[in-house]
Amino acid sequence: MERPDRIALLGAEVDPITPAEVMQAIAGFVDAGRPAVIANHNAHSLYLLRREPQLADFYRAADLIEIDSRPMIFWGRLLGLPVRGEHRCTYLDWRDDFWRLAEEKGWRVFYLGGSPGVAETGAERLRLRWPGLKLAVRDGYFDARPDAEENLGVVAQIRDFDPHVVLVGMGMPRQEAWIHENLPAFRRGVFLPVGAALDYEAGVQSAAPRWMGRLGLEWLYRLTTQPRRLGFRYLVEPWSLLPAMAGDVAARLRRRRRRATAQAVGAADARR
Repeated sequence: MERPDRIALLGAEVDPITPAEVMQAIAGFVDAGRPAVIANHNAHSLYLLRREPQLADFYRAADLIEIDSRPMIFWGRLLGLPVRGEHRCTYLDWRDDFWRLAEEKGWRVFYLGGSPGVAETGAERLRLRWPGLKLAVRDGYFDARPDAEENLGVVAQIRDFDPHVVLVGMGMPRQEAWIHENLPAFRRGVFLPVGAALDYEAGVQSAAPRWMGRLGLEWLYRLTTQPRRLGFRYLVEPWSLLPAMAGDVAARLRRRRRRATAQAVGAADARR
């Protein structure tokens, strides 16, 4: 698929793509046989973006950037940007489509992340549902410094498996940093940061009902189930986005002034 026009939203750039288009993009990148990165933005990543210089480098290099936030879409629509509800993309939205596609196409998928034993349990459950799935996993408990012996061993393990797709679930921003630092070591593979993807598959973390995601209430479900871990993220971090929201409003006003000026010039030319 052709990449959609990237848009500026809340101080970042995102691609208005649907889950179905994400699957098309993964298949296209796999067929191209080169490394590619499909990233995602939500309120937490926007908060970290201003505090983690390496995270900004990661997003600049990403081939596609999903919108993993219904509130971001609500805000974009208020601004008149070309975003719709179906542009919400996250692992929980496309998980079944992805694993079905991976089985059909015979992709080798490597999952890196989670606690020891959790990814293995999640993988076992996925193989029961998709018997033809080619899936290897490795937990995320290792020294992830690029030159660390443990990290070099993990990279070698992944390269030996030669995956078409690499899902990295080590939490933000560690997973993004790992992808950005280690991507040059791979000759191909589509890399996606996916958070606690196999925690959900293993049943150690419960997912919000998808209707809550559609209504923009998934954050509330996660907050009520993990208040101590996620309280700051959902109750404090969003306030840091107020300057970016003001910037979006100013940009919209500038666009309206430019359109009004262009229309006035066009009308004057027509009268001549």
